Amino acid sequence: MEWLAAFAMNYGLFLAKTVTLVVAVIAVVIMVVSSIAGLRQQSRQRLKIEHVNERLKSLADALTDALLNPAEKKDLAKRRKREAKQQSKAEKLGKRHAPSRLFVLDFDGDIQASAVSGLRESITALLQVVEADDEVLVRLESGGGMVHSYGLASSQLVRLRDAGVKLTIAVDKVAASGGYMMACVADRIVAAPFAIIGSIGVVAQVPNFNRLLKDKHIDFEMHTAGDYKRTLTIFGENTDEGRAKFREDLEDTHGLFKAFVARYRPALDIEAVATGEHWYGSQALELKLVDAVATSDDLMLEAAKAERDVFTIATREPQGLVARLSGKASRLAARVASDQGLARVQMNSHRYER
Repeated sequence: MEWLAAFAMNYGLFLAKTVTLVVAVIAVVIMVVSSIAGLRQQSRQRLKIEHVNERLKSLADALTDALLNPAEKKDLAKRRKREAKQQSKAEKLGKRHAPSRLFVLDFDGDIQASAVSGLRESITALLQVVEADDEVLVRLESGGGMVHSYGLASSQLVRLRDAGVKLTIAVDKVAASGGYMMACVADRIVAAPFAIIGSIGVVAQVPNFNRLLKDKHIDFEMHTAGDYKRTLTIFGENTDEGRAKFREDLEDTHGLFKAFVARYRPALDIEAVATGEHWYGSQALELKLVDAVATSDDLMLEAAKAERDVFTIATREPQGLVARLSGKASRLAARVASDQGLARVQMNSHRYER
């Protein structure tokens, strides 16, 4: 009988290992299949759209529900039902004019203006559906960055202007340097009272380790074709001629920046504001850097109260299969760790109770 017990034990261990392996393989297959399905879904739905009016209405309803007594709630419900019925009847008879729409985009800029990829896709989509009475509001936040990157971002906004679409820029925190380059394209710039505006200037800084290399007896060679292929370098010995050319290039870039701003904000005294300084929103209004002092929330609420449809549009960045799998694996590991921790707490609690 001992051999039978040993056989049963060995068989049980073999069966447990097999079941574990099969379950692991099935889990991986499920993760891969779901990830592929998710990728296909993402390719079909790259834009995330929210009807802001519905969110604002739900917020108001929640507050109203807390403030009104039962009789007032009943009267309000009757009035809304009557208004909805009248609106539906007007729509059926074709008497109700479709309200204009406000499309809201976000641009949160880093030094490389990385958000430009999402901005260009949203604008491309909008240009295919926007109508004459519609408006685009861009909630812009950026302290500036690389010239060519913000030049491209500004060009995306110019596409809207060239198509005759009314464009408003709202700055709640900061639109400086390259950020203001983008903002100046708008028909109207609205800034919060303490938003940072301006910084119409160009800056470049280059560290130089040439003396350190010389001190350590390390030679550095750089060969170029063209007198100004390199002006200032990090490791080479910089010359007065190179420095002069470098500053000349900065001045040229600054001149292009000023010309760009002056083109879209002709009322500005460009020489007075293109000093590299920045101002707060209320000060920027006096200098005509902005057209009004308010927040993006004010603009959206105002549009909703005017019975305009307000939509926020954001782009989803599709993840690759590896990223999705690693994300699922990390979430699974975190869940297992959490379950194990909970089990230990429960075991400890059970032990203490005993």
